[in-house]
Amino acid sequence: MSRPERGVQFAKSVKIIEWLKTEILDQIAHLFKGIHHANQHVIIDSLSSLIVSTYVLARRIGFSYRELDQAVVQKLREHTLEGHQLEEWYGDLSTLEEYLNKR
Repeated sequence: MSRPERGVQFAKSVKIIEWLKTEILDQIAHLFKGIHHANQHVIIDSLSSLIVSTYVLARRIGFSYRELDQAVVQKLREHTLEGHQLEEWYGDLSTLEEYLNKR
């Protein structure tokens, strides 16, 4: 790849990372609006878009999907061991870890 082509690729990479960051913020705003209006379609659409954007952002900045999955499972284990309130009160973290491990 020639030098100008590398420069274009770099600029595109920076641009897409910035776009993904704004997409995540936009989806958070949509999620909050969906919750406020109790709109299940908007809520699930926003949550799924957040997950997709997070995975793509991780990949764009150099992490594999597998690395992100492993980090999520590790974070769930840490929070479970530390007695996180979501785990203590509802068992959400261990349930999510179990789900992820079965996929």
